[in-house]
Amino acid sequence: MAAKTKTKTKSKKKGKSNGVDQRLVKALAHPLRVEILVILNERMASPNELSKELEEGLSQVSYHVKVLKDFECIEMVKTEPRRGAVEHYYRATSRAYLTDRDWRTLPDSMKPGVSSSAVQMILDDVVGAMNGGTFDSRDDRHVSWTPGVVDEQGWNESVDLVNETLERVIKIHAASAKRLAKSKEEGIPTTAVFMNYEGLPPESKSSKGKAKAKAKGAKKAKAKKTAKKA
Repeated sequence: MAAKTKTKTKSKKKGKSNGVDQRLVKALAHPLRVEILVILNERMASPNELSKELEEGLSQVSYHVKVLKDFECIEMVKTEPRRGAVEHYYRATSRAYLTDRDWRTLPDSMKPGVSSSAVQMILDDVVGAMNGGTFDSRDDRHVSWTPGVVDEQGWNESVDLVNETLERVIKIHAASAKRLAKSKEEGIPTTAVFMNYEGLPPESKSSKGKAKAKAKGAKKAKAKKTAKKA
């Protein structure tokens, strides 16, 4: 995952260890914090608004907002009085992903947790869009799965292309936000998902398929044998 930050990084950034921003790593370790951080990258919001949008309990959302603030991934930008109380509004200071350099130096024990949180968030978003009827609402939307075999150079070129595409998408979002602010239009909610990972070798996939077929055959044979006895 390539990263962009909204704030300039200092040479000795607090929370850095071996080149990795440990605060962002810990923030990404929980799927709800990832969702909150994604929203706060798009706009400012209060825990109450986040709770309603994410359909999660206010106390739970407030806790994770506090954690993100402690990790310095978000900052409070304003307060407003609401029914005798004060509502706090936050915005993100970090994007919800790590740089390639961060990922390379991330401890192996932490990578599965960060990856699973990101994948789960993507799955939840896709399922929500499909159930909401927006996933297939546009004829010009794109969905593809492209497995292949590359050499080391091809792998590096693929990674670079994904990173460049992500940077371009972020610029498109920023330019759109400026135009929408002027036009006062509602805008089109959009999600772009980029994945480039090392897949299983063909022989591994085929052995899994054979194992499933064997298990299915054994199950049918057992059912047939039971039926004869009956």
